[in-house]
Amino acid sequence: MVGYSPDTIRTATIDTQYIELDKLLKREDVATSGGEARYLIGQGLARVNGEVETRKRRKLYPGDLVLCRGITLRVVAGLSG
Repeated sequence: MVGYSPDTIRTATIDTQYIELDKLLKREDVATSGGEARYLIGQGLARVNGEVETRKRRKLYPGDLVLCRGITLRVVAGLSG
């Protein structure tokens, strides 16, 4: 995908079917709080798969790429056990 460098991608493992964008940003310390995560998203500062995303509760699935504040997160599925 254009604009993504493998050297800058962090893995965000989820143990559920999906995770909401605001929760992911907070969990992965891209935002310090849920309110800050929602603000960043609302301002159009988050991209999902290369597209600006303004839906705070956008469902993210394994394989999705999220870019915010110069940090790229690849959502991956955790081991079900």
